[in-house]
Amino acid sequence: MPVTSQEIREILMTHDVEFQQLVQEHSRYDSQLEQLHRQPYLSSEDLTLEVTLKKMKLRVKDQMEQIVALRRQEDVVRR
Repeated sequence: MPVTSQEIREILMTHDVEFQQLVQEHSRYDSQLEQLHRQPYLSSEDLTLEVTLKKMKLRVKDQMEQIVALRRQEDVVRR
């Protein structure tokens, strides 16, 4: 049975389509942020986009953490 959050994440990455999609979405937001940060100058629209991307990335991360916590709780109940 999985013990650590990392082990649970690995299992979810292999078997849970929703979790896989969330990881991909998180990675996409991260890539977009990196692309923004490479620009020498950020317009006000870029700054607004940066804040929006950070919020969306955090929302997705929170969803992933909820799934991990739920799985951990299910494992505890099974024991």
